[in-house]
Amino acid sequence: MKKTLTLLLTLGVLFGITAQKTLGSVERLDPEINTLIAADAVIEILADGFSWAEGPVWVPELNAVLFTDVPENKMYRWDNANGLSVYLDPSGYTGIAPNDKKSGANGLILDSKGNLLIAQHGDRRIALIEKPLTQPGSFKTIIAEYDGKRFSSPNDLILAKNGDLYFTDPPYGLKGDGDPLKEIAENGVYRLDTKGEVTQVYSGLNRPNGLAFSPDESILYVANSDPKRNLWLSFSLENGVLKNEKTFYDATGKQGKGLADGLKVHSKGYVFATGPGGVLIFTPKGKHIGTIKTEVASANCAFNADESALYITSNNYLTRIQLIN
Repeated sequence: MKKTLTLLLTLGVLFGITAQKTLGSVERLDPEINTLIAADAVIEILADGFSWAEGPVWVPELNAVLFTDVPENKMYRWDNANGLSVYLDPSGYTGIAPNDKKSGANGLILDSKGNLLIAQHGDRRIALIEKPLTQPGSFKTIIAEYDGKRFSSPNDLILAKNGDLYFTDPPYGLKGDGDPLKEIAENGVYRLDTKGEVTQVYSGLNRPNGLAFSPDESILYVANSDPKRNLWLSFSLENGVLKNEKTFYDATGKQGKGLADGLKVHSKGYVFATGPGGVLIFTPKGKHIGTIKTEVASANCAFNADESALYITSNNYLTRIQLIN
C-alpha cells in the first residue's frame, strides 16, 4: 500500500496532477437522499479566498458558474477549462445611490433571453447586463424604487414563467434598520410585473432573503435570516398574490453555522436550502432528509443545466458536489 501511494504521489509531481481539495461531508437522515446524492459524492473546493461568496448562477452561454463576493464588490467566473477569473469589477456598487457600506452584488439569475439580472446591494437596485455575456456590457436599471422610495439593498431574485420578477429587500447592504439612508420601513418581498408595476407582496419577515418557486410555480418559498426566527415560509401563489402562509421548516436553534439564506428547487420538487450546517435538503412536504455539511456558513447554491452538479457559495469558498440526475 505504501509503495502504491508513493508511486501515485511521484506521478502526480511529474505530471502536475494535484489531488482535489474537499471539505465537509453529507449527512444522510433518510434513505431518500440517496436518490439525489451518491454514497461516494464529495464536496469539492473549486476556489477560495473570498470575503463572502454569494449568488451562484449557471450560465449555459459561458458553460460556467458566475458568483459574487459581496464585500469586495466583485463578480467571478469559474469553469472547468479555465478555473477562476474576475468577471465584473465593480459588480454592485458604482456610486449611483447613497450607500456608506458600498457592498457589491448579491443574487444573480438569467432571464428568458439569457440576459443577466443582478441584485445590487450597493446601488440599491435590480440591474441587467444584456447578452452576449462573453463580453459583459454596462448595467441597465430594471427597478430601483417602490412608491417613490429607494430600495434598501435587493438581495435575491427569481423570475416567473410569465415574466414577473420577485425579489427580497433586506437591509444587509445598509447599516441595518437604523441606517438614516433607509427609505422603506418594511423589509419586504416584491413583485415587478411585465407592465413595470412593482408591488410589495409580503412584509412579515424582518430579514427576507432567498426565495424560490416550486417546479409548477404554485408555491413560493422565502427564507428569513434571523437567529431568533430562522426559518423558511411557503405561500400559495395565485395570480401574483401570496396566500396560505405556512412555516415550511423552522431551523431556529438548530446547530450549525449559517442562517436560512439562499435556496433552489430541484425539478423533482426537492428544496436545497442553505442554512445551519450547510445545504439542507427537504422533500416538497418539508421533511428534512439530509444536509450537505460545508463546515462553514453557506450563502447560496445553484444547479448546473442538467442538475448533475450543485455549486455552493460557502463563506470564503466556491464548492461543488455531484448529483444523481
